[in-house]
Amino acid sequence: MIDVHYWPTPNGWKVTILLEECELPYTIVPVDIGGGDQFTAEFLRLSPNNRMPAIIDHDPIGGGAPLALFESGAIMEYIADKTGKFLPTEGPDRYRVLQWVHWQMANLGPMMGNANHFKNYGKNIADDPKQLEYGTQRFVGEVDRLLGVLDAQLGVNEYVVGSNYSIADMIIWSWAFLAGRLLDDSVWESFPNVKRWVDQVHSRPAVLKGRKVGEELGTAERTPEQEEARRKILFNQTNDKVRAAREAAAKSAG
Repeated sequence: MIDVHYWPTPNGWKVTILLEECELPYTIVPVDIGGGDQFTAEFLRLSPNNRMPAIIDHDPIGGGAPLALFESGAIMEYIADKTGKFLPTEGPDRYRVLQWVHWQMANLGPMMGNANHFKNYGKNIADDPKQLEYGTQRFVGEVDRLLGVLDAQLGVNEYVVGSNYSIADMIIWSWAFLAGRLLDDSVWESFPNVKRWVDQVHSRPAVLKGRKVGEELGTAERTPEQEEARRKILFNQTNDKVRAAREAAAKSAG
């Protein structure tokens, strides 16, 4: 059994989609990132970067004690290796898949997250909207560029890496799926190959099921005061703000 410390976001969906595709049993442990669960001592022992998802595999590869992992890319590579699915075990094709996994982790996910922050969340917290203009332009522009990279790749491949569906598709899809929501639906006119692929992947039963895991968790209504507290938790975190939680985690572990 695998415990998935999770909240329904693109980074969380990656893992639940893969687990559904592999038909592995798992349990969801909610991590309310708007409520500060990611800064608790218990969670920091699993994910020292105070980000979800994280997993605990109670039946790890090779046996032994339960294995805790954080970072969605590492988790997906581990699950693929554990099951022997969606990632070649050796040879050039393995590294072709992994290069696109790392492309998402380093590029599409962070750029879309930053674009969303400046375009949507920033207007609620900035004293001067003009402060947001450069950041919005910078990151929305990067999302546009990266979608162009992906569109070119999918123009000559059915899936991200050739004709075989892999963890590269799952990890990238979780973010690319939201491109219309982040920009607007007209974005698909510029990236028809991405649109074709987004719809194709979305039609898979495991993807539909994995994306809906925990969707009720993020729908709770909040008062303005609760929403303000949530923004303070989610944004502008510094070492000073999380040091106490890290120290508590270290003491608890010791």
